[in-house]
Amino acid sequence: MDYTKEELDKLRKLSYELKIDVIKMLDKADSGHIGGAFSIADIVTCLYFSVANLDPQNPDWEERDYILLSNGHVCPILYSALARKGYFPKEELNNLRKIDSLLQGHPKLGIPGVENTSGLLGQGLSQGVGIALGLTMDSKNNKVYVITSDGEHQEGQTWEAIMSANKWSLNNLVVIVDRNHVQIDGNTEDIMPLGNLKEKYESFGWIALDINGHDYNEILQTFEFVKKVDQPVAIIAHTISGEDISFMERLYKYHDWKDDPAEVEMALKELQAELDKFN
Repeated sequence: MDYTKEELDKLRKLSYELKIDVIKMLDKADSGHIGGAFSIADIVTCLYFSVANLDPQNPDWEERDYILLSNGHVCPILYSALARKGYFPKEELNNLRKIDSLLQGHPKLGIPGVENTSGLLGQGLSQGVGIALGLTMDSKNNKVYVITSDGEHQEGQTWEAIMSANKWSLNNLVVIVDRNHVQIDGNTEDIMPLGNLKEKYESFGWIALDINGHDYNEILQTFEFVKKVDQPVAIIAHTISGEDISFMERLYKYHDWKDDPAEVEMALKELQAELDKFN
């Protein structure tokens, strides 16, 4: 399927709006995980607003696709997408991490549109395998999309899930790896080298694809492709941590961000400048 410039620009514009939401949410909350939220923003935008089969008015619709976020600490970008998709009022974003609020620092079941409780890293793909296996046993055609970080591939449970998906021939399962090379203590390759994830997934019997995780046409074409294959698929999305904020990009100090008024102002100014290009 060919995508027009208008279709791609609509998604790009929306991605900047999601990022502005995230900055404002973290500003109100006084801190939060921004690097990974921004590196997966384009993937999240494509999934929720173009790719996945969803019904915000009926979150538990049996024919829906499932989107799971394994690295739950980057949930502000998820919350923004869910609010703008219509799962809950956008005003809820102002209450991030407040006591008794709907939206806490890690997503949990019970929030409309959230399909898994996450926070303990390395568990999301196992959750996805379980859902995908259940759907297969029920002869359902729903897709299961799991967003996971590259750092989570330092966890043994992730590889057990990868092995299990091949064993059960889960052709309804797609994992998107946020390959931004950044985790809380530095570069992934300095802490526990991951090497070539595409080759590793392929050795477990998966179809694996390397893509530019910020190229909308490539992202959408890849998601079109994975709907037609008969094996579990791993999309290795090469991304930039803190993408679109000049002073944050690729720096592990912005994995977790302590709110700074001057940085908030600069970040919003940069994002608004990009957003204005679409007007």
